[in-house]
Amino acid sequence: MKYAGRLAAVAFVGALSLAACGTDNNAPAGTGGTTAASAPAAGNDNALSGTINAAGSSAQANAIDEWKKNFQATNSGVSINYQPSGSGAGVQAFIQGTVSFAGSDSALNDEKGEPAQADARCKTGKAINIPMVTGPVAVVYNLPGVDGLQLSPKTIGGIFNSQITKWDDPAIKAENPDAKLPSTPIQAFHRSDESGTSDNFTKFLKATAEWPYDPAKAWPADAKGQGAKGSDGIASSVKDTEGAISYVEMSYAENSQLQKAKVANGSGEFVELTADSAAKTVESAEIKGTGNDLKLSIDYGTKAAGAYPIVLVTYEITCEKGLPAEEAKLVKEFLTYTASDEGQAALKDLGYAPLAGGLLTKVRTAIGAIS
Repeated sequence: MKYAGRLAAVAFVGALSLAACGTDNNAPAGTGGTTAASAPAAGNDNALSGTINAAGSSAQANAIDEWKKNFQATNSGVSINYQPSGSGAGVQAFIQGTVSFAGSDSALNDEKGEPAQADARCKTGKAINIPMVTGPVAVVYNLPGVDGLQLSPKTIGGIFNSQITKWDDPAIKAENPDAKLPSTPIQAFHRSDESGTSDNFTKFLKATAEWPYDPAKAWPADAKGQGAKGSDGIASSVKDTEGAISYVEMSYAENSQLQKAKVANGSGEFVELTADSAAKTVESAEIKGTGNDLKLSIDYGTKAAGAYPIVLVTYEITCEKGLPAEEAKLVKEFLTYTASDEGQAALKDLGYAPLAGGLLTKVRTAIGAIS
């Protein structure tokens, strides 16, 4: 079947309303490795119908927009409402039972007791973390006349910890000997809302940059800087503020035409951010979950040649078992499409890196187990 086009985000609907009819076409995800969702074509007597409400990561909002347009083009009876409210809010909405799945830039947090709370929401089954989108995190800046800025993790940490405050600081000069760096004050922006992007960015800093704070979705107050809400807010703030620097998903950086710094990986190589350079880091990710729970551990200090080190893998968090049958059917059909070759290929033009290889196979198996 063919899926095409793009749809802007639609408003979130609070109460979940689902209805599915007809025969069950839920073949295991990824059967044969290349199939798209097995939902019947629109207009067929067996067509799916109902509403999926979901919320969470703004990092994956553009991917969801594309996927739901393509999926709804063939399943006109299905409405998919995704609210990009931030990873923390999405996880809480899932735990509270107001959404069918949560988008999150971090897996369920053990220290906060989120896995147990999510399992309780699922009642008869367990909640699972399903990686779906590789969202490379760009270090973006607004410094006219300075292109191709190079920054090491240590220097990035110093900037975001308010220790490096001017663009002509010796640390920045040392990494950019040919650049004409102004004495402009650095204005560092961070996410003001709880964000999986902040969680992953601070994990990178903690692992590589002598960052004194624990990684968290909430930005550490002692690190100071200026806050902006959501990925859109970060992109707008950097674009409108000369001397600004921040971190945001590659898709937002490219959509806003922001300058992106080259970042040094564990071998000291300054690497330009591309889908391919980010994918090299994800390839080395270790699966920490068990069974169909695919929680990953990223090596932010990767020494792989050409590997860009700041990446996040954004998850869909849902119940492996325990959703109402009709709700589970719709979620399974939609996620089967998102993990299909066609669904993953649709990410390339949106600033994301598709999943591949053994990880993608495991994702399809996990989706196939949803019931």
